[in-house]
Order: sequence, then C-alpha cells, then structure tokens
Amino acid sequence: MKSKGIGKSHAKIILIGEHSVVYGQPAIALPLPNVAETVTITPRSDGHRLIHSSYFDGDLNALPTNMDGVGKLIQTLVDRLGGNHDYWDLAINSDLPAERGMGSSAATAIALVRAFFDYYQQPINRQLLLQLVAVEEDITHRNPSGLDAATAASPSPLWFVRGKVGTPIPMHLQATMVIADTGIEGATREAVTAVHQLLEQSPSKTRACINQLGSLTRQAQSALKLNEVEKLGAILLAAHQQLQRLQVSDHKLDQLVETARANDALGAKLTGGGRGGCMFALVKTSAQARRLADALIEAGARKTWLQPLR
Repeated sequence: MKSKGIGKSHAKIILIGEHSVVYGQPAIALPLPNVAETVTITPRSDGHRLIHSSYFDGDLNALPTNMDGVGKLIQTLVDRLGGNHDYWDLAINSDLPAERGMGSSAATAIALVRAFFDYYQQPINRQLLLQLVAVEEDITHRNPSGLDAATAASPSPLWFVRGKVGTPIPMHLQATMVIADTGIEGATREAVTAVHQLLEQSPSKTRACINQLGSLTRQAQSALKLNEVEKLGAILLAAHQQLQRLQVSDHKLDQLVETARANDALGAKLTGGGRGGCMFALVKTSAQARRLADALIEAGARKTWLQPLR
C-alpha cells in the first residue's frame, strides 16, 4: 500500500450521432483530456473513511442516495483489494459539470478505480477497468450504453454503433474545440422520449432525420482522418439542424450556436441529450478559440473549456 494513491480521468463529448445512435446509426465520441478529474487517496488511522468532493463532504457511510453508485463501487474495490480494515481520506477534484453530457459519473468511476489500484499497487488493464466502472454506471444510469466510460478511458476518438464495442478511429485534425455549458441540466430522458414520439407521429420525416444524421456521422469520420476542418464544420452545423428538427435543442443551445457562427466558428452544435447541457464549436486557431470562449460567456454560457484536437 502506498502513502498516496492517485487516479486520473477526463471528460468526453459526443462529436456527432447523439439520438440517431439509439436507432442503429453510428456516433463518434471524443475524449477531452483538458477537462480532467483526479481522485487522491491518503491513509488515516482513526477508523474513518472520508469523502471530499464538491457534491459531498463527509463519511463514506453517509453518502447521499444520488451517490449510491459511487458507494457501491468503493465497497467493491475495497473488497477486491483486501482493504476492509484500511481507513483513508478520498478527495475527488473535478472540472466536469454534472448532468451536462460530458460523462461526469463515468469519469469519477474511472478515476476511483485507478486511484484504488494505484494505492494498493495493483496492475489493471482496460477490460477490468471498464468492468469495474460498470458497477457504478449500472446504478447511476440503470441501462448505460458504455459510451461514456469507454470514451473517458480512451486516448482516442471512438466510433460507436449500438450494441457493439467502441472502435478507435484516426484523427488528424488541426483545430481547437470550444465547449460551452448552458448552465441548464440536460434532459436526456425527456429528449429521447420526444424523438420516440416523433417517430410514431411522423415516421417518414423522423426516420429521414435519423438517417441523415447517420450519413453526416460517416462524413465526419472521413473529415477527421483527412484534416478537412472546414468540411467538418459544415457537417456539424448540418447535424445541429437535424437535431433541431428532432426537437432536442432549445433556445439557449441555439443561441450559443448562433453566437459561435458569428464569431469565426467553422461549425457548432449541441452535444449529448440536448434540452440543456452543452454545445461546442470548432475553430482553427487557439487565438480564435479564446475569443470565441469570451463571446460565449458574454452570450450567457455558464462556463467554457478549450480542447486542442491536434
């Protein structure tokens, strides 16, 4: 056992394919290493196991119900690693907002697993990591796709098709992404239900939107590989328009997308479930990214993050 265990992870973002992936179309997810999370474990000798985070600060046994997945994962790790008679302080430091489609719970679970295995000086491979992370995700999300965890644990973009394992894909893009938080919790379940209802009410029009999003995702894969930044920007805008037709955007997301377009963005769209949450935009240079981030804050964004994609 070490004097300190450290585990790191990062956010993810869906580049393209949200909602259509539910209906068999592909999606592309990107890791965001600049939006990071770190879990640190240090020993105690007074019989207490304390959690320190922005959401809860106190004894492990007093975790609120919305952290049941975290509690279950910690107990699973303690049992697996023979730590039932060990006591510690566990600090969770995260740049990720919750309920914004950036994979906050998955990032926390990954950092927790890595911190415990580091603390007990045990090796871990990707397969075991994702297996353990699923302990938390199954409780927090009930029926998770695995996309969040796989991307938050990956150094590369992933190509996803429902029911299959995510596949790394090449990216040679010389651009910078600017992510903006609307400050409104995303309503993924509500948005997914709305798309399902549209499919029942207007099957041909709705299916056409879904199929078009699938086509745009395939085009985006090629643009990522070939460094076609302008083309990718146009693809992202087209995808946002399809998501508007599926009624999963909202006024705030649309406002920030329009702000991005008015400030040198090559493209922009919502990301994740929609109806709140985050959007992102694509620009060529870091200087443009900084200017755009300022403009988005002025337009009402709660927070922004910059992620070089080179």
